[in-house]
This record gives sequence, C-alpha cells and structure tokens, in this order.
Amino acid sequence: MTQPALDPAASSAASKPRPALRLVGTKDLPREDWLEVRKRGIGSSDAAAAVGLNPYKSQLELWLEKTGRDDNLPKIDPHDEESPTYWGNLLEPIVAAHYTRRTGNKVRRINAVLQHPHPGLFWMLANIDREVIGCDEVQILECKTAGINGAKLWRDGVPEYVQLQVQHQLAVTGKQSADVAVLLGGQELEIYRIERDEGLIGRLIQLELAFWRYVETDTPPPADGSESADLALRCLYPQDSGETLDFSQDVPLSATFSDLVNVRQSLAELEQQEALFKQSLQQAMGDASKALFETGSVTWKKAKDSLLLDSKRLLQDQPDLLQQYATTKTGSRRFLIQ
Repeated sequence: MTQPALDPAASSAASKPRPALRLVGTKDLPREDWLEVRKRGIGSSDAAAAVGLNPYKSQLELWLEKTGRDDNLPKIDPHDEESPTYWGNLLEPIVAAHYTRRTGNKVRRINAVLQHPHPGLFWMLANIDREVIGCDEVQILECKTAGINGAKLWRDGVPEYVQLQVQHQLAVTGKQSADVAVLLGGQELEIYRIERDEGLIGRLIQLELAFWRYVETDTPPPADGSESADLALRCLYPQDSGETLDFSQDVPLSATFSDLVNVRQSLAELEQQEALFKQSLQQAMGDASKALFETGSVTWKKAKDSLLLDSKRLLQDQPDLLQQYATTKTGSRRFLIQ
C-alpha cells in the first residue's frame, strides 16, 4: 500500500524522537512469515543497501527482495554452519552476555518488529538485538561478529554500513544512543557508542524514501557496478527474447556504449602492460624461487602436480556413463561487444 508522500519539512519532524510501534510479535513467528513482514518496509539491516552504501548488497538486489522477485537469488540458510549468518545468530547471546559482564548494563530481547510512529514513515521497520534497561546513557545494543576477513572492516571503528543500521534503529525507536558490541576473530570484544545524529537521520530518511519509491512504483533502481547488481540483473532478466533494440538515437545510452568500448580497450592495454612487467621480472629471476625489492617481493614457484580427468576420452571409451551421470547446466546470458 502506498504511503503518504513525505516532504523535507515532514522528514525533519518525523526524525524527532518518538516511541516506536510494535508491528508484529516475533517470539513464535515462523521464519517464512518474518521474511514476508520484512517486505513491508525497509528494516535497519536494509538501511545501508537502500542508500547504496552496503558493501555486500546493492539497491537493485534489495529491490528484488522487496518486490518479491528474489526467488532465483541465493538464499541464506540459517542452519548452514559455513555461513556468517549462522555463527552470528549462534554467538549473539554470548556477545550480549559478555557486554553485560563488561559494562554492567542489563539487556533484554524485544520480540517484535518495530515500526516508525510517523504515518509517512510506516515503511521504516527495525529489529533490535537487545534493549538496554535501567541505563540513561544508552538504550540499544547491537551485537556483531566478524571473522578474520570481516574484522578488517572494523580497523577504524564501526563500519559505515553498521553506523547507518544503528541510526535507522534510533530513528524508528526514538532512542538517543546505542552500543555496538562486536566479537572480532572469535576472541576479542570491542564496544563502540553511537549517539543519535538528527542531521544524519533526516538525510537517511530522505534517501531511504527515494528507494522506497522504487519499490512502490515497481521501478528497478539503477545498477551500481557491483557483483550484487550483476547477480540481480541476471535474476531479473534471465532470458533474452530475440528482439533487437535500436539505441542509435539515444544519446545517453550511445555515450555509455562508447565509454564501455573505451574502458575495455584501456583494460586490454593495461593487461598487456602487466604481462610485460611480469615477464621482465620472470626473465630476470630465471630459476630462482623468490625475488626481493625495496617495496615488496614476488615468488615464482612450481605448483604441485594434480591428477586431471580426461572426460572426453572417458566418454568415448564408456559412452553409457553419459546417460548415467550427466546433468544439465542451466545456461546464462552472455554480454558480448561487437
């Protein structure tokens, strides 16, 4: 359902602190129903993607989810032990308990999807890990875990996409501050304080509203060049129709095509230059395994031998194996420049 338009003045008023509404309880809510509820609006974990600042998810992929076109997108299995989501959910209570032990602040769950109280912002939703109780200085706890690779994003403090998530939570709940407790590498807990920023919240609301208009009007947002956007485009347009479109009179698209051709040519030239530099070093190294330089080093070592299966010859000698073990690989569209 389309919500009322929100002008800048209303946005400023809506960003002022007011208690959140409880949209739906989640204590006994099946995961499938919870995912459907999330499609009603922009949740706090969606905030950075909605404004194009999530390093893992594009606006286009988020749009597919919100419009119900995500059937062909990879699904997160909450029981997959190799998924960061699995370990994040498993360790969340431990992070919360250690936060209480470290700070003395008591916390409790909020088993509900929260909704912004302003009528023009009913699409702003939030799930909060924990509420901090009995403390005037902080009211929300956001629990995070980061593995060896993910910990790199926390070197300079709270990553931007997490800051936006928390500011979204503060906007929905009307609270003044939140603590982010992150477990780095499974053994180091860091705690950061994030204060409510009215200016940032006002801007965030306007940018999220612009994204929500894409959802309401069923209009895909522009791709951003990310792997996420590439995946989303393949899911949105999996088949070609055979039709030929004439963009020769479309000046912006013709300019984009020319830019693409020029970039491809530049990349080809850079690849050739890279190969020349690489070969010059290899020739200088000869049969040496490693070379040292003022700014770094390179190695040139033989990889271990591996056993390869000659599938073509195998099928020639044993053609019945093709019928017994062959599977069909779904073809994907190829983008070629002519």
